[in-house]
Amino acid sequence: MEPRWKPSVTVAAVIERDGQYLLVEEHTAEGLRLNNPAGHLDPGESLLEAVARETLEETTHRFTPTALVGVYLSRFQRQGRDGSPDEDITYLRFAYCGELGEVVAGRALDTGIVRTLWMTPDEVRASAARHRSPLVLRCMEDHLAGRRHPMETVFADPSVSAGPPRR
Repeated sequence: MEPRWKPSVTVAAVIERDGQYLLVEEHTAEGLRLNNPAGHLDPGESLLEAVARETLEETTHRFTPTALVGVYLSRFQRQGRDGSPDEDITYLRFAYCGELGEVVAGRALDTGIVRTLWMTPDEVRASAARHRSPLVLRCMEDHLAGRRHPMETVFADPSVSAGPPRR
């Protein structure tokens, strides 16, 4: 039997302040790209824990999610280089908006993150060719359109944080 296909689950923070959105500039295989503070869901954490952790790692700020902006599917395909296999990854992204808290003293930006920057919606739109994913723009546009879903839309059973499975 073939292994079951599974998308890569990611989280993203859509953070707006005074009409500007917080993005990160990061190193990727395609060069410097712009992204929301975002990353992968780790084993043993809820989506809310993941988005708070990723935002802290990539911006050094605490983040408290207050609403689900949306759930998104996207596909990334890249031809393999130097004999490496082709990549074909489907991402399932949960994007949250919320409150950006204080900077955590002594905290450094995560490896690969060059800087954080605040951009107006027009600047985000104009920089679309530099976005890590088409979802950067889509999440901002959905936020601007007022899309907010209750936090209760996504439920995490306590078993998620219960530790490794018993053998």
